[in-house]
Amino acid sequence: MQIHTLDKAGIINELKFGTGISHAVEQGRRADFALLLSMFSNDVRDHTPVEAIDELDTSENRLRQQFGVPEPQQLRSDQSSYDISAQQSAGFHQASIASAKLSHYLKPEVLAYMPEDTYDFPEEVYQNLSGHDRRKLANKKAPDLPNATLYNQLSTAHRMHQIQVQA
Repeated sequence: MQIHTLDKAGIINELKFGTGISHAVEQGRRADFALLLSMFSNDVRDHTPVEAIDELDTSENRLRQQFGVPEPQQLRSDQSSYDISAQQSAGFHQASIASAKLSHYLKPEVLAYMPEDTYDFPEEVYQNLSGHDRRKLANKKAPDLPNATLYNQLSTAHRMHQIQVQA
């Protein structure tokens, strides 16, 4: 005895029947149309064509790894950039310009050697600051924003006013 033969048939949507449903509607065969509709699945996920979409990771780091491209050249110096510069200079003096170029292509130097601990001021400007201003820069934290909570205060006051009017 065969049980659930319709379930095993896998007939779940109109795409599987082809033009059978539209012919039943055009020719007025209500019984055929009703039979075909009764065989559809009640699950919405079966009716909508859902395909798994493979999202490709195209982040910059992934593409750099895939194509073997080194990290981008740094714009600003830090402590490690002086070591890189010294290695490239030693490579130039020991071998030639080709060695220095190869070293630069493998691990590029920074574009600008900026003074450290000047709080992004040019060195001339920082040196002209008074000792009081330098201490102020060293102790400076997040900028003071007196009106940062103004929106929250205004919206709270507005709501309180609405509550008082309704009461």
